[in-house]
Amino acid sequence: MPTVARSRVIGASTDAVWSLVSDPENLPRWWPETTRVEDVEGGAGARRSRFTQVMTTSKGRTVRADFRCTASTTGERIVWEQQLEGTPFEGFLRSAEVEVRLGPDAGACSVRLEARRRLRGMSRLGSVMMRRATGRTLKQALDGIERALVPAAGAG
Repeated sequence: MPTVARSRVIGASTDAVWSLVSDPENLPRWWPETTRVEDVEGGAGARRSRFTQVMTTSKGRTVRADFRCTASTTGERIVWEQQLEGTPFEGFLRSAEVEVRLGPDAGACSVRLEARRRLRGMSRLGSVMMRRATGRTLKQALDGIERALVPAAGAG
């Protein structure tokens, strides 16, 4: 499955980063264009937990995406799989998931975000554009984590 990844060392403890990224309720604090999260089922970081991410496009349109946790190791790794069946995303995606990996790094936290997306049919022709856009989104997500947890990152 094609993977796009971005990494950064965040000047916060691994516990603080895990607390932020493992709880879907926190997505509006750090994931780009997320306005709110609805229908959260299960505990933060719990396998098989579910939620609906509500995003707003640059044109002001609301987009909803349903996710479920398929893998989790407390404090280290979480994988969210997007539920595509019966959604508009099903028309161009075969599968989509996001993985967050954390590790200690000299008093800070190493964060690696990976997005794995398989395109469907003719949409595969846009794979280069999809990879670029996904890379920008992951960079913005890392920026969001840093802003949420490192006060100096938001200044300046």
